[in-house]
Amino acid sequence: MFESLPHTFREYNLKADVRTLIMLRKSFDRGLIRTLGDIYLVLKGLITNSPKEYGPFTQAFYQYFLDISIKKGEMLDSAILRSETFKNWKEKYLEDWNEEEPESKALIDQFLQEVHLSSYDIKKILDGKEVLSQDDPNRKDSLSDEADPNETNLDTAIDYSDVPLEELLERMKQVAQQQLRRHAGGNHWIGQGGNSPYGNNGAAKGGVRVGGSGGGKMARKVIGDRNFYPVDRKLRLQDNNVDVALAYLKGIEDETAYRQLDIPMTIKQGVKEGGLFLPYEKEKIEQKVQVILMIDNGGWSMSPYIKPVTKLFSKMKRRFAHDLKTYYYHNTIYGGAYKDAQRLQFISIDRILKEDKNYSIFVIGDADMASYELSEESIQNWQALQEKYPRMVWLNPVEERFWPSSYTINVLRQVIPMYPLTPEGIERAVLHMNQKRQFQKT
Repeated sequence: MFESLPHTFREYNLKADVRTLIMLRKSFDRGLIRTLGDIYLVLKGLITNSPKEYGPFTQAFYQYFLDISIKKGEMLDSAILRSETFKNWKEKYLEDWNEEEPESKALIDQFLQEVHLSSYDIKKILDGKEVLSQDDPNRKDSLSDEADPNETNLDTAIDYSDVPLEELLERMKQVAQQQLRRHAGGNHWIGQGGNSPYGNNGAAKGGVRVGGSGGGKMARKVIGDRNFYPVDRKLRLQDNNVDVALAYLKGIEDETAYRQLDIPMTIKQGVKEGGLFLPYEKEKIEQKVQVILMIDNGGWSMSPYIKPVTKLFSKMKRRFAHDLKTYYYHNTIYGGAYKDAQRLQFISIDRILKEDKNYSIFVIGDADMASYELSEESIQNWQALQEKYPRMVWLNPVEERFWPSSYTINVLRQVIPMYPLTPEGIERAVLHMNQKRQFQKT
């Protein structure tokens, strides 16, 4: 572990060798290291001998552990802002953020606070049983309260180790049913920072970490984004289960691979062969996600679902950047769809069919209309889309048990695979898309 660490630190004229690694390993074994901030403090004590080495040490630490390279004369904030590590952290941090995005300075401060959080920051440890005895898991949430990205209190930890894990999970389900928004800090809600028994990047010993990268590394159970959710996955999409659905949508990531010259390996092997440099190649895999959303936003029957659907795919757009295209229609498509929610900017079906065939298409609509509205031309339009884009599904807010009673639903579900607009339905839809992807690859 950390075999290349001495080399990185020596590049900054710091003394680091195998003895540094041995002392670092002993620190782990003795329980002195539980966070990334702890590693920073321990290594700083092992490697630096004077204040003039603190700057180069921090630069080396950021490069090795965070892949943040600080150029000569560059401010730390600038280096952090352009790093992939910070961009990925920011993306996860803001996934549940419904208010105006915080300023860059506030986000950088929060990022650095989490990076440098150490066990030594905790001055007082409270008893988890006593804290929970005074807390009501059915407490109502309020959308009127503003969320603060810096609302953390990490100088106090709460030890939940003596609380049975089953009890914590049950309380977490109760809290999740009341929670309406993102929370940071405190000891009650599922969120970030603070010392709640459920969340991430906080100071809760023996708690349940949900998502995130962790803070104090003290969680008793880690719940992955796709393995556990304290909500009913069969309920139709609504505000309190949007994040569950989003996690399933993340499963549609597609990979592209290509070969590129492996320069370090070419040089290494060339030296071994006495100067005979033969090119070595390696496969580089990139994530490429392309999504088209087609949503029925017309009529009273779809109005209850527009808000949660918009919320879901706005979060999806933040994750997938410019690879999400959104079109609107009413009941069904007639020769095309619209680029705007007011349905004024028409785009023909021919233009949509010119997009990359690797797009995944989600159609959102109840598919329930008068039989005469679903014309032969409209059915042909849907068929053309399905033929061009094999990874195409229809998500229907109408309960599945009512589908057989609708003529138009039954016609359209024969053209396009249809699933309920629920977290569980979205999971099934994504699994179907992945199967289609595997088929295309073979």
